[in-house]
Amino acid sequence: MTFAHAEYADHELVQFCADPSTGLRAIIAVHNTNLGPAAGGCRMWPYASADAALDDALRLSRAMTYKNAVAGLHLGGGKSVIIGDPRTDKTPELLAAFGRLVERLGGYYFTAEDVGIGERDICAIAQSTSYAIGTPSSMEGVGDPSAFTASGVFKCAELAVNRIFGCLDFEGLRVAVQGLGSVGSDLARRYHEHGATVFVADVDPDKVKRAVNQWGATPVEPGRIHATDVDVFSPCALGGVLNRQTIPEVRAKVVVGAANNQLESDARAVDLLTAGILYVPDFVANGGGIIHVASEIVDDGSPEWVEGKIDELAQTAGAIIDESLRSGRSSVEIANDIAERRFSPVSRPGKSKVASHA
Repeated sequence: MTFAHAEYADHELVQFCADPSTGLRAIIAVHNTNLGPAAGGCRMWPYASADAALDDALRLSRAMTYKNAVAGLHLGGGKSVIIGDPRTDKTPELLAAFGRLVERLGGYYFTAEDVGIGERDICAIAQSTSYAIGTPSSMEGVGDPSAFTASGVFKCAELAVNRIFGCLDFEGLRVAVQGLGSVGSDLARRYHEHGATVFVADVDPDKVKRAVNQWGATPVEPGRIHATDVDVFSPCALGGVLNRQTIPEVRAKVVVGAANNQLESDARAVDLLTAGILYVPDFVANGGGIIHVASEIVDDGSPEWVEGKIDELAQTAGAIIDESLRSGRSSVEIANDIAERRFSPVSRPGKSKVASHA
């Protein structure tokens, strides 16, 4: 039963969706819309079961509430998952069917890219809904958010290494990047260009080979990248990498990355703190992407607005880091407090372009 589900956290909506003609099976979860309409990506993944897909949808949608609130956006948190292998099960018809389901919600939830769903797929979804964001400029959208996600993570990493190592750049530091998708690759490039020695891991050997050739990166087995002898560890793949088994093996003094739900649970943030590891909460560090796509639905979505919001987010990250180092509280607890103060009151402090779609 959903209400008794371990990941259910007073979600406003959990919708199970099916379209037999295309084989679509999806879940749309909206956690909280106190600050505005829900926004969060659509993930396509070959989940082992419907229960596993529900786990992901509930956790990710709740995380989006916190991410959007910490980023200072007038948006709530939502997420959707499509059950299937994006390499073999994805069709234009299936994506269009998903878009029709989003359209029926009438602007209650805006969808965007996530794992398994790229810009081309968002274009297909947008053919049947007005509530797909992150489409290219040719469709009056703002395009792929990956570079903005990487920019936000990198700015947070700069702050973290300054606090821990006292340096303003990555010259002489060793950095491990787990996952070389669009964001992970961009982040690895930035680390390399700022003087770091880069270690990389990905399940796709071609992506690893490209990183080795372009940035002189050192390849590491995906299952052991967390244990590499480095200064900074950047998880940029799937969630759950920081758990009871892996945390004792982490040798980095800073963990900051783009992956969602990096912690097995919030309790693991305390484990990292106890181990002397500075952790920048994932929903803080990776907020640049949602800021970028949110520019499609807020009143002032200019490039200057986007850059300003990402800079504000970095300042918030710095305040979280400083408070954690000063007080001994976990960074996640502090970040959660900030988010909850912002989204808990039932108010909509700003107007968005949602009204024009309704």
